[in-house]
Amino acid sequence: MTKKVRDMGMTIGMLPVGEKNCITDVNGVQVGHVTLDEKINEDGAYACTGVTAILPHGNNLFQEKVTGASYVLNGFGKTTGLVQVNELGIIESPIMLTNTFGVPAVTQGTLQYMLDSNIEIGDTTGTINLVVGECNDSYLNSIRACPVTPQHAIEAISNATDNTAQEGAVGAGKGMVCFGYKGGIGSSSRIVTIAHAEIHYTVGCLVLTNFGQRTEFFTERFQVESSENESVVSPTDGSIIIVLATDAPLSSRQLRRVIKRCGIGLGRSGSHFSHGSGDIVIGFSTAHRITHHSDSYIETRYQLREDHPIMNQLFTAAAEATEEAILNSLSQARTTTGRDGHVVEAYNFHR
Repeated sequence: MTKKVRDMGMTIGMLPVGEKNCITDVNGVQVGHVTLDEKINEDGAYACTGVTAILPHGNNLFQEKVTGASYVLNGFGKTTGLVQVNELGIIESPIMLTNTFGVPAVTQGTLQYMLDSNIEIGDTTGTINLVVGECNDSYLNSIRACPVTPQHAIEAISNATDNTAQEGAVGAGKGMVCFGYKGGIGSSSRIVTIAHAEIHYTVGCLVLTNFGQRTEFFTERFQVESSENESVVSPTDGSIIIVLATDAPLSSRQLRRVIKRCGIGLGRSGSHFSHGSGDIVIGFSTAHRITHHSDSYIETRYQLREDHPIMNQLFTAAAEATEEAILNSLSQARTTTGRDGHVVEAYNFHR
């Protein structure tokens, strides 16, 4: 049975974790997966891939948008929607993750889901901005066969719940490789507190890990021994998509400052943001709902003061949750066989 690293006695950072130690500790956030693990045809093509959907809340995201931001650590990636997220500071659709060649199909499926839920889009009102991130899973997945379909995106959204998210070799993480071992989906959370005010905010992180060589993994930092399982040589520099959620009231600019600190957690694991890596962070705050329709020309929100100590706690939470989520993507993953008999072993953590 796979475990989170904290269940193995490993403590990352100083801040307390949420009840589920998962991105869904942020109230309202939901995660859903569709996992493909099957032979595609008689020629030997094999689907070892999937789709993961992160919903900032369970209501109509187009009608009730959330504050959003993104930050690119290294831009060797094929995402959609980030230009508008940073221009307008809002997210109005599920955040979708998949493999590199699955981006068009997932975008189409997510669009269809949102069109079916909002008959006015593209007719009596404007269009919609869809956010899709990817990593290259071609070592285990027959990526040229394009096994991900628009329907898989719709199913992943429909499967989303606020339960503890499945981690490891599931959803978009099914075919991913991290530090030469089986990676995939990982998640963690942190609680920050305003002293003497009894005010608490949650920061939750979900990662899709597909980066790094075995020699880059900072085993000594985590006081673990190198796994006796054989690693694979990553065929590319690899990538990671980091999704950070919080209920702290932040502007888009403040949120971007917070999600930049996810790069610290990534670096602590051993990554140096390689030349060919797509290291991308997508963040959102659930503190405000921005309605699509309003008769008012003024919009009033509240946000944290920039110079209050809580901001430093949020920075710390972003770094710690990202680092632990990456480790959880390793500890939760199982040894996986994919195309052409390729095998990626799970990492065995030893204290």
